[in-house]
Amino acid sequence: MKKILTIIGARPQFIKAAPLSKAIGSSKIFEEIILHTGQHFDEKMSDIFFNEMKIPSPKYRFNINNLNHGAMTGLMLKEIETVLLIEKPDLVIVFGDTNSTLAGALAAKKLHFKVAHVEAGLRSFNNEMPEEINRILTDRISDFAFCPSEQSVQNLKNEGFDHFDTEIIRTGDIMLDAMMMFADVAEDHSQILDSVGLEPFVLATIHRAENTNDLSRLSSIISALESINKTTRVILPLHPRTLNIMEQAGIKTNLTIIEPVGYFDMLTLLKKCAWVMTDSGGLQKEAYFMQKFCITLRDQTEWVELTNSGANLLAGADTDLIVQQSLKISEANFDVPAGLYGNGHAANEIVSHLEQSI
Repeated sequence: MKKILTIIGARPQFIKAAPLSKAIGSSKIFEEIILHTGQHFDEKMSDIFFNEMKIPSPKYRFNINNLNHGAMTGLMLKEIETVLLIEKPDLVIVFGDTNSTLAGALAAKKLHFKVAHVEAGLRSFNNEMPEEINRILTDRISDFAFCPSEQSVQNLKNEGFDHFDTEIIRTGDIMLDAMMMFADVAEDHSQILDSVGLEPFVLATIHRAENTNDLSRLSSIISALESINKTTRVILPLHPRTLNIMEQAGIKTNLTIIEPVGYFDMLTLLKKCAWVMTDSGGLQKEAYFMQKFCITLRDQTEWVELTNSGANLLAGADTDLIVQQSLKISEANFDVPAGLYGNGHAANEIVSHLEQSI
């Protein structure tokens, strides 16, 4: 058996790991070992995903969180290197754009292990976002770049990847795999509607540092949500860090604030909401998968297919623009092309390609 080390540490990575772990488990030539960096340490932001989605328990679990970027990435690099020297995997798989992603890819490459980057080729073209730096550097040192869309493939080609020793493979988006895998069972297992009620609502999330670390942006976004809340209730599952910042800054709100939710609860909220407002990358796509408009509370997005198709409207932290975009989509039908991110078989395509290449 050939050994795959899968490195995860944050909510979207847990979701992506579920269908890939199932596909790896069905392979006759691969054994998977999971390493959890602990980047999301709160139980509702981490363990609940393993329990709900039946992701195999991590063989290695760190507790590396709540640090500045350099300290977090450096400590992860050190600990992941130790595991690599013990396990000596045939391949290391990393997902997305977190500090866990970059640390895993860098540790593996320096020790000459092959690296596969799932969700490669994304670009917001904003180097002030730490996630953008993580994506660019991880792509550059990966042996396999598994891309979710044609645009992500083109981004890599524009950067000269045709001349690098990197295989570029368009597979579709593995988060679509996860939604198709769990959509039918999520509502049956979720009790979130018992607590939030059935009254029409908008689903909102805020967690990115560009919004939470800038009190003027955070206040502007909350002000917009408050305005929308006067006509359509806004439900805000709030990251503990964001809640703490709001409390320290004295930002008060009449929004329906709930604790962070698991994947099944989130799918249920997505299915029942009127539309989505978020600064999350993953939730932008999940809204599209559920055929819901999304107002993105960022100045740029890596998911340009969604903005080009009209499914996603950028609003940044501009209070008036957020409200205007909400009025626009509240009266519109979701007439957006399907299939922007494949057909829901990304995990099988990834494993099939690796079986032939390793």
